[in-house]
Amino acid sequence: MKKPTPPVSGAAPNMKQVAEAAGVAVSTVSRALTNPGRVNEKTRTRVAEAARKLGYTPNAAARSLRMGKSKTIMIVLPGALYYGASQIIPLALAGIDGLLARNGFKILIANLDREEATEQHIINLAGSGTVDGAIVLSSAPPSVGGRSLKDLGLPVVAMLHDISDQGVPSVITNEHQIMCAATELLIAEGHRQFLYVAGPDGVYHEVHRYAGIREAIARHGLPESALTRTEGVGAYQEGFNIGFAAAEQLLAMAPRPTAALCCSDDAALALLKRLLDEGIEVPSEVAVMGFDGAAVGALFRPALSTIEQPATEMGTRAAALLLEMLAGEEVPPVTVVDSTILRRGSA
Repeated sequence: MKKPTPPVSGAAPNMKQVAEAAGVAVSTVSRALTNPGRVNEKTRTRVAEAARKLGYTPNAAARSLRMGKSKTIMIVLPGALYYGASQIIPLALAGIDGLLARNGFKILIANLDREEATEQHIINLAGSGTVDGAIVLSSAPPSVGGRSLKDLGLPVVAMLHDISDQGVPSVITNEHQIMCAATELLIAEGHRQFLYVAGPDGVYHEVHRYAGIREAIARHGLPESALTRTEGVGAYQEGFNIGFAAAEQLLAMAPRPTAALCCSDDAALALLKRLLDEGIEVPSEVAVMGFDGAAVGALFRPALSTIEQPATEMGTRAAALLLEMLAGEEVPPVTVVDSTILRRGSA
């Protein structure tokens, strides 16, 4: 059994420490203390004994929260409020709020900028009994001094990023598989030299999308030199600049790639504009594929082909999982909602 995490000097024991001492999940401790009828007697006894030894007592605010009395769900957004052409966050919020509102819940927005003071404020707010649970759209839950949002005993669901390895049920899309499928479509149409217009290095989305392209290249026996990846700099919010820089790189290459797959529709639209300004025929000389499904892409000529993320459905699924967790139900660690390839005029 994992050795229990010792309490920080002067700090009250938390639900995570009780779970470690009892050898069960945090969610099981929560149910044992707030909805004991859903936990078998042996487990209840083990949890109660661990709580007694540690001196853990759930406060009134936490009990009120777990009983759903605040009827408020915290939505943790990933920092910058500028999303460019992409409407992923607003569409996801529409799905989340739609289902929660129909079930009598309201939402509280928390904007995560990764400043310690902001993260501490979010954690304090979540632990005060103000909210019943949280849906996190950032790459990780807020965390300060090793104490994370998920350690408060609140139901937490992640969306857009898979952090199920941290014990947080996650709703994601099939980024690896769909990028592989898009690349295979272009290979089937005769393309043999590819440019991947990358977003920030090391980001969850980048890892999976780039891996999908590489899988398609290898599967069809093309050499590694068939794929060039631009340098992953900046942030997704700088997508237009990423696209313009990629266009300059592509125009200088010999042989020139005949297909470009982009990390976002912002990058793809900027690349498309620069190529057209240079007299490059799209898609006959260079095919361009975006990622997100931004509606504005349909207004370009040629209209932007893209991979459309089901953001509203993902938001609805995330809200549904959270409601199930509030009801004390077990939920799957990962829920995958498939994206689709939207063929327009640019590829």
